[in-house]
Amino acid sequence: MFTLPDLDYGYDALGKYISKDIMELHHGKHHQTYVDKLNTALQQATDLQNKPVTELISNLEAVPEPIRTAVRNHGGGHYNHTLFWKFMSPDGGGEPSGALAEALQKKYGSFQEFMDAFSEKALGIFGSGWAWLQPDLSIVTTANQDSPVMNGGAAPLLGLDVWEHAYYLDYTYKRGDYVNAWWHVVNWQEVAERFQLA
Repeated sequence: MFTLPDLDYGYDALGKYISKDIMELHHGKHHQTYVDKLNTALQQATDLQNKPVTELISNLEAVPEPIRTAVRNHGGGHYNHTLFWKFMSPDGGGEPSGALAEALQKKYGSFQEFMDAFSEKALGIFGSGWAWLQPDLSIVTTANQDSPVMNGGAAPLLGLDVWEHAYYLDYTYKRGDYVNAWWHVVNWQEVAERFQLA
């Protein structure tokens, strides 16, 4: 059975950028709900209960049709959010260094131009979804709780949740303000390690 992962920091650790109230709601309620509903769905397919969530959502055709949508939505939500918490840190923000910084500069011209391109993609999502930085340094988006690993894609280096539940308490309808604030907590060390492994 899947469980809610612990955070590497407290709910109040992201300060003025992402509030304690948002973190309590987002991690403690929304992510917990994805975990609970995924576990409920898998009660109908006990042979799948011990598989990693990555395997479940990257091979949805192997999931029985009656629970496939639930596994896609709630398994995707669990996978995406488990990554999302790692992509943020109280010591985050600033700019990456080393090979990742060099690669981003080569592809986008400058770090600022990368940030602008990523933010534009995130702000261009209609409704709920995610913006992702992929190992080839392309920027892609997915709707709802879909993930790049679905249909055999690569695991992302970085991802931003732009569902309203990620920011509405702090920023109301101002998604742009949330995206701008999020850059101040991006865990570039995590991203750089993922880039090196990829």
